[in-house]
Amino acid sequence: MTSRDYLNNKFDIIVVGAGHAGCEAALSAARLGCNVLLCTLNVDNIALQPCNPAIGGPAKSTLVREIDALGGVMGEVADATYIQMKTLNSSKGPAVRALRAQSDKKEYTQYMRNILENTENIWIKQTCITDIKVKDGQITGAVDEYGLEYSCRAIILTTGTSLEGKMYVGLQAYSGGRLGERAAIGLSASLREHGIVTKKLKTGTPARVDKRTIDYSKMDIQPGDDKLSFYSFKPNRPVRVQVPCYLTRTNEDTHAIIRANLDKSPMYQGLIQGVGPRYCPSIEDKIVRFASNPSHHIFIEPEGLNTYEVYIQGFSTSLPACVQVEMLRSLPGLENAHIIKPAYAVEYDYVPAVQTKHSLMSKDIAGLFFAGQINGTSGYEEAAAQGLIAGINSVKYLNNSEPLELSRASSYIGTLIDDLVTKDIQEPYRMLTSRSEYRLLLRQDNADARLTEIGHQVGLIDEAQYQRFLDKQENIKCEIKRLEETKLSATKGVNEVLAKYGEHIDRGMRMAELLKRPNITYDVFRELDDISKTVREDVADEAEVLIKYDGYIKRQEQQVETAEKLEKYRIPANIDYSQIKHISTETKEKLEKIRPQNLAQASRIGGVKPADISVLMVMLGK
Repeated sequence: MTSRDYLNNKFDIIVVGAGHAGCEAALSAARLGCNVLLCTLNVDNIALQPCNPAIGGPAKSTLVREIDALGGVMGEVADATYIQMKTLNSSKGPAVRALRAQSDKKEYTQYMRNILENTENIWIKQTCITDIKVKDGQITGAVDEYGLEYSCRAIILTTGTSLEGKMYVGLQAYSGGRLGERAAIGLSASLREHGIVTKKLKTGTPARVDKRTIDYSKMDIQPGDDKLSFYSFKPNRPVRVQVPCYLTRTNEDTHAIIRANLDKSPMYQGLIQGVGPRYCPSIEDKIVRFASNPSHHIFIEPEGLNTYEVYIQGFSTSLPACVQVEMLRSLPGLENAHIIKPAYAVEYDYVPAVQTKHSLMSKDIAGLFFAGQINGTSGYEEAAAQGLIAGINSVKYLNNSEPLELSRASSYIGTLIDDLVTKDIQEPYRMLTSRSEYRLLLRQDNADARLTEIGHQVGLIDEAQYQRFLDKQENIKCEIKRLEETKLSATKGVNEVLAKYGEHIDRGMRMAELLKRPNITYDVFRELDDISKTVREDVADEAEVLIKYDGYIKRQEQQVETAEKLEKYRIPANIDYSQIKHISTETKEKLEKIRPQNLAQASRIGGVKPADISVLMVMLGK
């Protein structure tokens, strides 16, 4: 394909939607040499953060680091546009530590758009795709709302909450995927005509308040970290001025207002049929489900350096605007709050991901990929991760090469996608550390060690970045060897330093052995050892984790080996589950619906019992 084929509306790949999934999909496909048409309802809302203007948090920060290690851009953009960086769970183990960046909402959007516009092979267009074209079970093109036809061999759908979106403020309903933006109408019907099943989900977002009407003196300040961490493994990350967030709390007055107005909630009146996110419930849901809780935390977060808009985290609602005013003004510090934008709920179409392969391509239509909230997920990070994988695999599909399918043992991205395609998700899916059985192996700090090699093989990690990665891994290896071989003597000076941390040694001890003690961190060695003072921070941190948690890490590696044995039992694509004896009809139906590729995937399907796996193992063995 030549670069001038766009004149005839001919492209290799069409990406529908320019949110976090769409941006990663378009960039990865274009950087791998394909001509990409990126369609969006509004070019001013590229990579918009329509809910919380923040990137990361528990489990999600690991996704962002993994995206970066594979060659994606979310980490780079978050690092460039943060207004606060904070490490969560810093006092806990490395498996649950998480970085969170409060973003400048407008800067984030503009920075991502600049990357897109300066990437060859990407053509951005403001339009709504209303129809997909399929011939002999393969994608051939698409049609937009103006009747223009586009030819392509692959389509990636990343429609977010726009697909047949309907917004609710109280009992009033408006067509739209998010405030100020229309819904995407027509595409759902086209998908259903081609045999794709669609269902409904619901999400929501809080009101935005004018910061000039907030009394911060009645709230608890939540500052950023003094010692900065970043998402991207690339060098030269910017050090920016940080601004604080604040914490307030609901009270009995707030709860009474909400309880008195539940009859005005579209959710409680049955107008919304879609299921909402379990881990990010509306404030009315919290009051009803946790009735004994006298108070709930509400975080007050700025949306940027050059705006008065403030995000009221933890206070999403679909109650009427007049009730929202009462609710907000019952909170300490918000007694005089002026609402700039009301809270609202949105119900939208999604495509249950059991209809897709691990490559994120449809099982029934070759060249049709799905990524982001259309697969039933919630969160920018989950969307971006899927977009990156869909972009890579759309190019692999066009090149007739094996798709990139990450395992659960390799990454949170692999866990996320495996959960989506093997479990029949009935509510918006959010990545959690508890969803990974290998979370001690899949930490945010070692995402580069796990995935950079793959990113380099794919073609998204350049030689300079790859060499930096190899140098870092060699430095870690050498530092671990030094700590294992170097002894500290039980001198008075050494013990004076150790005493500050509640420790003491009676004999010479190797540094690695001492590091395994709970009270000892690598920073202690910087007080004891001149060489330790010169070791890079990221090298020291990784060496510490690998030494301190060595036993636990080895135990999880053994679990991975056990699971990999089940993955070796490949299930034939043409297997007829109805003919298998000794498993229930319900199990047969679930296996037929998901059609797992191996026994490991079959074992993770909800309702499939260990006894069923044993039957399949015997059958496959024969």
